[in-house]
Amino acid sequence: MSELSSPDIRTVNAEQVLAHLPMRAAVDALKQALLQGFDPSQAHTRTSAGLTHGEFLMMPSEFGDYAGVKILTVGPGNPQRGLPKIQGQYLLFDADTLAPLALIDGVALTAIRTPAVSALGVDILAAPDASDLLVFGTGPQAEYHVRAVAAVREISRVGIVGRSGNKTDRLVAALNAEGFNARTASEDDVAGADIITCCTAASEPLFDGEAVRDGAVVVAMGSHTPDARETDDALARRAAFYVEDVDTALREAGDAAIAIQRHLLRREDLRDLSTMVSEGKRTTSRPALFKTVGMGWQDLVTAKALFENLPG
Repeated sequence: MSELSSPDIRTVNAEQVLAHLPMRAAVDALKQALLQGFDPSQAHTRTSAGLTHGEFLMMPSEFGDYAGVKILTVGPGNPQRGLPKIQGQYLLFDADTLAPLALIDGVALTAIRTPAVSALGVDILAAPDASDLLVFGTGPQAEYHVRAVAAVREISRVGIVGRSGNKTDRLVAALNAEGFNARTASEDDVAGADIITCCTAASEPLFDGEAVRDGAVVVAMGSHTPDARETDDALARRAAFYVEDVDTALREAGDAAIAIQRHLLRREDLRDLSTMVSEGKRTTSRPALFKTVGMGWQDLVTAKALFENLPG
């Protein structure tokens, strides 16, 4: 091979990601990485670079035999052009030689990785018989969160809460076609839900946290800036509060940062994902709130699981 060329690498498109990275496998891979000693507090941080028409988001990581980086673009004006707002790729490397191994569709990988993190939290925090799921949002993450939660719990009913009636109806119809018992719902249904997932672009709370019943689990993943949140003061005051990593949450998660600023809880009240996994179950009957923002190590772990499951 010429010194001026790189080795051939696998190109993995969106369809291949979805075919060879089952949701349960992604959940298990994340759990195993933490059980094997990976420390999210030592993980590389997400960085961004402004562009004329948007920004780059770059998420590097290294663990075991692999290193990798996800590069996404955020184009706020794209939806008006009929184009995706977020696009990008994941580049997987051999950690020893740093040779590139695979170029993976970054949007499809994120579509699995993000709800898999949520499902890992649900698997630990939700009651074994939790079966009533309420989802805020109607986009791809809302859809994949239903599948992710169904990978760890037997779901008897799914409620979809959306701002657009048409989008809500389409998602309900799609989920029913997959065999879920889905319906259009409202924020009033919070009181009856065992599991609530917030998958929106909202910057203000979506529902009254006093209505969440003891023992229920709320996952909030839609916002990742310190001034935006999907949950309110009441829930922060009542809930056992879990995050992926404490420093990352205080830097990027408004649900946590605002609650601490308002003295609703203290930094030491936040429990991290490593602790969740090592304990293996919830230790309180209060509502549980799991706030996620997405971290590069999660992309790497799921990319590894995908790469090692590819045929050939």
